[in-house]
Amino acid sequence: MQLDAIAPQIGTSSYWEWKGWRIHYVKAGTTGPNLVLIHGFGASTDHWRKNIEALSDRYCVWAVDLLGFGRSQKPKIVYSADLWRDQLRDFCAQLVQAPVFIAGNSLGGYAALCFAADCPEWTQGLILLNCAGPFSEDTAVHRPAWQQAVGDLTRNLFKLPGVIEVVSFVLFMRTRNRDRIREILLKVYKDPTAVTDRLIDDIYRPAFDEGALDVFAAVFKQPPGRKLDELLRSLKRPLLLLWGEADPWMTPTKARRFQQFYPEAALEWVDAGHCPHDERPEAVNAAIDDWIGKTMEGSSVSVSSN
Repeated sequence: MQLDAIAPQIGTSSYWEWKGWRIHYVKAGTTGPNLVLIHGFGASTDHWRKNIEALSDRYCVWAVDLLGFGRSQKPKIVYSADLWRDQLRDFCAQLVQAPVFIAGNSLGGYAALCFAADCPEWTQGLILLNCAGPFSEDTAVHRPAWQQAVGDLTRNLFKLPGVIEVVSFVLFMRTRNRDRIREILLKVYKDPTAVTDRLIDDIYRPAFDEGALDVFAAVFKQPPGRKLDELLRSLKRPLLLLWGEADPWMTPTKARRFQQFYPEAALEWVDAGHCPHDERPEAVNAAIDDWIGKTMEGSSVSVSSN
């Protein structure tokens, strides 16, 4: 399937060439602060369709497909949060041309956090929705000797030539199935009626793009990123945590740990699972609007400030 075979129905769909690769984004709205929306793993700008139109009444909304996802190109390269941070920085510098409020879900939240921590000159505020990524103590917890041995064996096994490719191919082919996608979503959405055929198709379609398997395999190969507490120590911008409290992956405990390392963060619970912006868009849109309004009243951030 071609990258632009099916265009989103909300906003203006466009492409931007970044480092020789084709990046897809959607823009809606012409007035107000700039708001950039970043999807999670396996998702795309389509996952924000319930938010873009509503928020575009008051904001210039930009939804971006990270390199390797959605309608963006899927080259066979090493993927990392630093790569996506650089993509977002250049996107803001070249297209938005102004500081932004940036919101990210899951993996997109981690990429947005890296961007906000490393590029404060382009960041007015950060919104994290059930953000992925580990804290330092997640890897420092003592495990029994047998568990450590199994872990070491597994890591060494995956270093053997061809093993990652075989395993990733099997997993990729298993998940490139509408029934399997539905099964996964029903585990992480609180409201089963939110798992619609359209949502499943939005995730299913990009899996057949050229290079999609390579991106999936790259997840196993990507270098470990910085820990969340390290990034939060570097963050100098306002932070809103919008957390689906029924998320079995990123539980409420994780949200509270964000506040532990960044006490200034505002935390709002959403009656939803892993993707609160899609499951409870009215609540999320209202919370984003209210928080940005208060943040704009309380501070002013310019491109030259740190």
